[in-house]
Amino acid sequence: MSFVSDIPAAPSQEAVTHFARRLALETDCADVDASMKAREVDFVLLHVVGTPQAYALRHVPGALHLRHGEISAERMAAWPADTLFVVYCAGPHCNGADRAALKLAALGRPVKLMIGGVAGWEDEGLPFATGPEPGAFVPA
Repeated sequence: MSFVSDIPAAPSQEAVTHFARRLALETDCADVDASMKAREVDFVLLHVVGTPQAYALRHVPGALHLRHGEISAERMAAWPADTLFVVYCAGPHCNGADRAALKLAALGRPVKLMIGGVAGWEDEGLPFATGPEPGAFVPA
């Protein structure tokens, strides 16, 4: 018996519930990229960590820079209450996106975390935008 099979797999319905729940809370770089390429961006992408200078060096195209510490009811009032926010940070070693997602959820806002963050975006070989503005998505 291997380490893989030492603990039996969950029953199928339990796995369906688990993975559906994860997908309700997370998205990934490939899904965000595919939405951009299809021009089906029905979410607001937030780069939630770092300084304005670090954001200007590279960020996911279309992402707004709003640090998790700046998320408040007053700030989020700029968007309709049903706006879906997708948050990301530097990568798996960073919990800034989790902090942002927690704040947004506590404010009653729909939110998903883009797993991988900047590191995942780079690993996928996807293009970055530069400069102090969100930058346009330019399909490769």
